[in-house]
Amino acid sequence: MQPHNGHGPDERKPETIDTSLGYEASDVKVTGIVVFLTSMAIFIGVIGLVAYGLGKVMDKLMAKEDGPTSRWSKTVDVRELGNLPSSPALQNKMAQLVQDFPTPRLQLDDGNQDVANLHKREDLLLNNYSWVDQSKGVVRIPIERAMELVAQQGLPVAPAVQTQAPMTGDSVPTVTMPLTNGFARTGFEQEEAYQQAAGAKRQ
Repeated sequence: MQPHNGHGPDERKPETIDTSLGYEASDVKVTGIVVFLTSMAIFIGVIGLVAYGLGKVMDKLMAKEDGPTSRWSKTVDVRELGNLPSSPALQNKMAQLVQDFPTPRLQLDDGNQDVANLHKREDLLLNNYSWVDQSKGVVRIPIERAMELVAQQGLPVAPAVQTQAPMTGDSVPTVTMPLTNGFARTGFEQEEAYQQAAGAKRQ
């Protein structure tokens, strides 16, 4: 058998392990663990020192920009003030501000109540008499009365507009009347009306 010259396959014999003891007989090498822990401790210490130094430098720069300390820029320990007593007047003022907060406000529901309130305001204008301009005697009348007057007297007719004859291949446009007047109660309002009618029947 020729000696191994570094060019052929490694012909070393496999390591023989004694299994008669039933456990690992060799000790764990702690050198690598000790080196890792030591390096980690040094790294943490260096990072801590660098962070502490940067903090000191930033504090000095901020103090330089703020200028000298005065009674307006003096740092106060709020713990010395203790708990401030509650002021009923201030609480009432805050409650009034909340009630008088201008619109638009944050909706408490999905907007159904806002739409219902809008329709109620519209109903007041459509179904009652109200002034448009009292100084000029202009009055808003209920829509039902307005429809009766239109049916009796008709609408003023505008003078016919002279139009040119359509050119060859053109057609006169036609306007289709809408099927509804564009106003419909929402499901929320219909449910409210149903509940009010049911409550009136129970009474």
